[in-house]
Amino acid sequence: MVITLTDNASARIKEMMEEESEGAILRFGIKGGGCSGLSYSLGFEYEVNDELDSVQQINGIPVVLSNQDIPIIEGTTIDFKQNMMGGGFSIDNPNAIVSCGCGSSFRTKDKVGTPGDC
Repeated sequence: MVITLTDNASARIKEMMEEESEGAILRFGIKGGGCSGLSYSLGFEYEVNDELDSVQQINGIPVVLSNQDIPIIEGTTIDFKQNMMGGGFSIDNPNAIVSCGCGSSFRTKDKVGTPGDC
């Protein structure tokens, strides 16, 4: 398995999927940007490109990953944490060697990216 969803993350994602239209698939990946060069992308979509994407079933959730992103996100754990200020997803990527202070971007040893603004 490329990524891991904790029980808390899985429960929250399933709740969110119930609010989406039928056929929603979770997509997790990266995009260029942020002060460290790369940012995470987590959201729903309804189409998969069989040539460019891989779909995995994780805790009963279909998750689509870009084949290009897999080496960068391999081993990542996604969690959901709730506190008095609200809740949010946290991402622990063992391939990230640098994260920005705001926590929304990162850099890896092999994929430096182009740093920008947070």
